[in-house]
Amino acid sequence: MKNKLIAALLALFLGGIGIHKFYLGKGGQGILYLLFCWTFIPGIIAFIECIIYLTMSEEKFNQKFN
Repeated sequence: MKNKLIAALLALFLGGIGIHKFYLGKGGQGILYLLFCWTFIPGIIAFIECIIYLTMSEEKFNQKFN
């Protein structure tokens, strides 16, 4: 069972290389983050995703990722 706080922290600190995507079971997106990490765009997107994960309700997070 995936934890919302862990996903948000991974997105904040390691999101530029897509670690949070691998944690959430989205390996294809994680590979894209890895391929484009040199552009820093995945890092910006991961920061936004971190905020989204933190503001998302537990029920909605569980529906989407668990």
